[in-house]
This record gives sequence, structure tokens and C-alpha cells, in this order.
Amino acid sequence: MARTNRRSIAWAVIGAIVLIIGIAALTIASLSNAGSTPPSPEPTTTSASTPDPTPTLATAVVDESVITRGWVPEPVTTDPETYVRAALAAAGTFDTTKAEYEEWIAYLGTWFTPDTRYASEADRIAELEAAKLETRQTVVLPEAEWDSLAGENGRVSSVTTGDVSFSPVPEDQSGDMSSGTADITITFTRSDGAGGEVSYEEQTRLSVQVLCGGASVPTPDSSQAAGDCKVVRLFSEPVEP
Repeated sequence: MARTNRRSIAWAVIGAIVLIIGIAALTIASLSNAGSTPPSPEPTTTSASTPDPTPTLATAVVDESVITRGWVPEPVTTDPETYVRAALAAAGTFDTTKAEYEEWIAYLGTWFTPDTRYASEADRIAELEAAKLETRQTVVLPEAEWDSLAGENGRVSSVTTGDVSFSPVPEDQSGDMSSGTADITITFTRSDGAGGEVSYEEQTRLSVQVLCGGASVPTPDSSQAAGDCKVVRLFSEPVEP
């Protein structure tokens, strides 16, 4: 419960920053339209008509078409670091003009696989649903903040920066599970109210537990196979080695 509260507070602070910067952008636009000489644009201000760059895929993915919805495609790989970087990015990348909140949450759920440390199938399913619920409630951007961004055609992209540190998972007898932790840069982009956009960054650090072994359950009707990496759990705060 303490971890949930800390993560909720963190998103509340980010939400407040989002609101303040949005108000500031609208105020500047209003003053400019009133006849004052507009200042030189900041490097982070761009034309609203600038198209999004097309990502270059360095590895096979489950579904490349999700890029058109503003999401990160899930890689098909047995390499934990490649997968961890993608999973952490996916948890903070979306475009409110291309998909709804519930669609994005459902998509993130397709990355998950049951926790093999639980012996019974019923327990594995229960823990899987609990992990998905935890992601929604304490890890990703809350729906209220999504709605705030959607009101200004907002989008968010996240990338891991620096090294990924790994730590073993307690009670994992297979040795196929690990927790990867990395610094993340989150870029918020939204309309400035004057035909352009304003962007700003936040820094955070997150962890994800992954299973890269024969017991992983691949996404149905995809090129994934048992043994390819899948998400077991996204953490609301970093799990350091």
C-alpha cells in the first residue's frame, strides 16, 4: 500500500506539472495573438503539422501495425535487455489522438505471461490478473491524466536511457526470470493552443520483471514462441540489485 501511495503521488506531481505547463503555453499564445511581437520559438516548440517520425525496427515484433496507434511494438526476442527496454518504453508511450485509454491498457496486457513460481494454474491466472491491475492502478499514467492530455491532442513517448541493471527474482527455481531496471525519459507533447505544439520531459526510473524461458506463454496467433521474453510484472518503483 505504501508503494501504491508513493507511485500515485508521483503521478499526481507529474499531472500538476502537465497542467501548469499547459496553462503557461496557452497564456503565451493568447498574448501573442493580442498583437504583441511574438518571441523566437523555443527549440521544443514545433508545428502541429509536423508528422511523427517512423520508428526503425531493429528486431522482429509481435505486431508492427501498433505503431500506427502510437504504441511500442512488442519484440520477439529471447534477449532480456532488448525486451526490458521495449517493455519499459511501452508502459509510457501512447497517442491520445490515435487510440482510447482502454485500448492502450488492453494492449499492454498482451505483453504479460503467468508467473511460473505459482504451482497451480488457478494461482497463476490470479497473479496474472493482479499484475495487470497493478500496472493500471500504480504504474502507468492514470485515466484522468490521459483525458487531460486528450483535451489538447497530447501524446507521450518514453525511452530507456543508460544501462539496464538486472536482479534475480526471489524463489525462481528456473533462473529464467529477472527484474530489469532503467532510467526513463518521458516526453509529453501537446497543443499550445495557437496551431503549434509544446513538449517537455520528465525523468523517472522503473523496473519490470520478465520471463525469458520455456514456460513463457506467447501471444496467440503471433510469431512468438515459448521461450521468448514476456512481462511478468511491472513495478511501481525501481527494484535495485
